[in-house]
Amino acid sequence: MVLKKEKKSKLINDFKVHSGDTGSSSVQIALLTERINALSEHFKSHKKDFNSRRGLLCMVGQRRRLLNYLKKSDTKKYEEILSKLDLRK
Repeated sequence: MVLKKEKKSKLINDFKVHSGDTGSSSVQIALLTERINALSEHFKSHKKDFNSRRGLLCMVGQRRRLLNYLKKSDTKKYEEILSKLDLRK
């Protein structure tokens, strides 16, 4: 479930901290969330795709670790990202 180039660049522009930013934790969280949402749709029609399900769980764990890091380092940014991406915590 690879993201389209246009969608990825739009997400990067929405969540970047400074110009040329592609790897900050907020950008990574946004990209992971988009990939997780795409895989969730995939599983609605492919219920027995267990290998991709493992990848999904790894992505969810990675996003959780990034969110924990962001919560410790910048609480205001953490709250902002949760509301923008409509994540619950």
